Amino acid sequence: MIVGLTGGIGSGKTTIAKMFHELGVSIYIADIEAKKLMHTSHELKQELIKAFGKETYIDGELNRSYLSNIVFNQPEKLQQINSIVHPRVGQHFEEWYREHHAENYIIKEVAILFENGSYTQCDKIITVVAPLEKRFERLLQRDHTTKEAIQKRMDAQWTDEKKIALSDYVIHNDDLEKAKEQVLKIHGELTLASEKI
Repeated sequence: MIVGLTGGIGSGKTTIAKMFHELGVSIYIADIEAKKLMHTSHELKQELIKAFGKETYIDGELNRSYLSNIVFNQPEKLQQINSIVHPRVGQHFEEWYREHHAENYIIKEVAILFENGSYTQCDKIITVVAPLEKRFERLLQRDHTTKEAIQKRMDAQWTDEKKIALSDYVIHNDDLEKAKEQVLKIHGELTLASEKI
């Protein structure tokens, strides 16, 4: 089974993914793989340079601040970068999945699982939610950014309510111990469900 794991920015989905990993579940983190591909794939580099200019890479390294400035101020540019990067990540995931498909279930963690339509390939979906003030707190510490910049990123994602409506499971991540209990319960259910397939 492919289990999609998503959640709004700052909800702590990576922390939840680690909890599943500690239970022996293989995790594919789309954001990490996308960054790797943007550094290692020659074809992808060329496409990004063609679309966004030579400043996209400096000495072979992705110029993240340059790209961030472009995409966060122009939603159509965000769509453009996604249309270049996501098909490559999708292809990479297919190869990764072929190596892991014998397992009971695997988790594919994608920040924009619903927004980019990849939720359709998932057998089950888990959405991670957390109180707004907690999300702001985490992001201000992690990214050393402003509340305005965070709000802009949040506005570009689906609301929790919209995600929850399409999810099989919801993990409330405002207390680590309680989150662990939810993970264990879901893990048990998914393991049972996958054995029946």
